Amino acid sequence: MTWTEPCHVAPASKANAMPNTRHVREAVIQFLYCADLEGGASPELLRGPFWDFVSESDRRSLLLATFRTVHHLAHGRKDRLAEFVERQAMACTLLTAWPQAECLKISLVRIAELESVWSTAFATLERLPKDDDDAAVADRFSHALNQLFSTDRDLAATRQRFLHDLEDFPSLRGSLEAVAATIRRLQRISDRMKMVEEPEKFPEQTDLARLRDSKEEILTLRKLADDLVDAILHHKEQIDQTLSSTIENFAPERVDPVDRAILRLGTYEILFASTPPKVAMNEAIELAKRFGTTDSKRFVNGVLDKIAQQAKPQSEIHDG
Repeated sequence: MTWTEPCHVAPASKANAMPNTRHVREAVIQFLYCADLEGGASPELLRGPFWDFVSESDRRSLLLATFRTVHHLAHGRKDRLAEFVERQAMACTLLTAWPQAECLKISLVRIAELESVWSTAFATLERLPKDDDDAAVADRFSHALNQLFSTDRDLAATRQRFLHDLEDFPSLRGSLEAVAATIRRLQRISDRMKMVEEPEKFPEQTDLARLRDSKEEILTLRKLADDLVDAILHHKEQIDQTLSSTIENFAPERVDPVDRAILRLGTYEILFASTPPKVAMNEAIELAKRFGTTDSKRFVNGVLDKIAQQAKPQSEIHDG
């Protein structure tokens, strides 16, 4: 079997952006299936490539939303940059007569260089396709966006260094106030860029809520699914022993790999988690409907029902 659809993060419905439990289970089933293939990678080596695949669509949507926000921030940059270039040239000419203030001139030159790098990185990002589903294109888009953020961080640090060092030369403050004012105006764009890059650190910014929630959902889905996978793998021997005692002539390789993954998850939830057996069974049936064969639903239901009857009082199994 080949997975044709990665599991997508459900839209945020709560302030803490918790993913739907169904999506967590779907991710777990896909991971267990991939990790259980003959000759496949070990679970640890599989995690990175697996999550790149299952979250590809959601990551692309987050990248596009991030780019649109950055693009909006860049609207007023062109005029500010032109003003800075003009004032920077005059300031550097002035500083030539102040060898003791060489650090200020060095910082101004470096700011100008980084502003140019920023413009080039942004232009590269703008030229990349925004609606291409090819994974390689998405990776290039992600790389270009990260390059822009990296350049912006260096630029912000250099601007701050110039403004800080300027305080040590009170006799020059008046002469350099014009270029310093333009630097501060450009810095306000970088202050917002930092918020866009790490929206989770700025919960008070309501306009970044969509970015923040989307990013948090992707990370939370992975953590919840990874934790559940680790728990299943930890109890895998006991789970398979339970399945062996329940299924006649059981051997893992004789069971369809998708059904095997669903049964291991369902058995774990019945025996070792706080999930009510009825809920665990219903969820397993839904997973079997989506990912299994035409016989999977009946097979999974029958096996888990036997396990639930052996593990819980009858009233708990069928109550509700």
